[in-house]
Amino acid sequence: MCDVNDQEELKKYTRRDFAAWTASAALLTALPSVANAVAVAEREVTITTPDGTCDAYFVAPTAGAAPAVLVWPDIFGLRPAFRQMGRRLAESGYSVLVVNPFYRQKKAPTAPQGGKTPIAEVMPLMQALTPAMHLSDGKAFVAWLDAQPEVDKARKIGTTGYCMGGPIAVRTAVAAPGRVGAVGTFHGAAMVTPAPDSPHRLVAQTKASYLIAVAENDDQKDPQAKVMLREALATAKLPSEVEVYPAAHGWCPPDSQVYDAAQSERAWARMLATFQQALA
Repeated sequence: MCDVNDQEELKKYTRRDFAAWTASAALLTALPSVANAVAVAEREVTITTPDGTCDAYFVAPTAGAAPAVLVWPDIFGLRPAFRQMGRRLAESGYSVLVVNPFYRQKKAPTAPQGGKTPIAEVMPLMQALTPAMHLSDGKAFVAWLDAQPEVDKARKIGTTGYCMGGPIAVRTAVAAPGRVGAVGTFHGAAMVTPAPDSPHRLVAQTKASYLIAVAENDDQKDPQAKVMLREALATAKLPSEVEVYPAAHGWCPPDSQVYDAAQSERAWARMLATFQQALA
């Protein structure tokens, strides 16, 4: 369901854009249905930030306000796979915003073949983002969520990040420590780096519970990363779960070339459990 402003925004998309969405949607694996799913309403939205306007997807339960979740996609951006994931999360009782992290460069879809787009085609989009942009965007999107009637402001906000979205989710918790109560990262990239603002060093500036799901091949490349994450979270005295999953980097989105249904469902169940406890 769209309001007048959203309908005007949709008119800006070209036939080529919709063709790309359709092609990407055709590559999707259907996710399992939600038990006792609540009715939801969805709409395309435009959010003003300090750097421009971000196109995004918002979906929320139709009956009353619900705790909010901000979803940061992987390098392939806002697309049918993440709309599907957002809707499924909303059907579990959350008001969900899935953003286009590359709005400064182009509107979604930013990867014409979704998760099967050659990585070289989208790498420049990710490389153009900076930690300062992550912080600025996180603050803006949390503020937008808090302005929506579908969001229960009395409850904390959750945020999730996939691949490159992992560090952005952590920085969102830094940008809004009083609002973000749960952070979930799935096959997060660059969660531990030598930089002073490495995500594992930033967790001490947050007040959130953490679920960090690590891909098996990422752990093989850097087995110390999980150790450093656990140590940082323990030092900060934050509730946390850091686990290596027997799946390849990118295993969660249903259009991924390495999608693993069983391990994706396991990570999804742990995310719901984390949200249920931290966003109560």
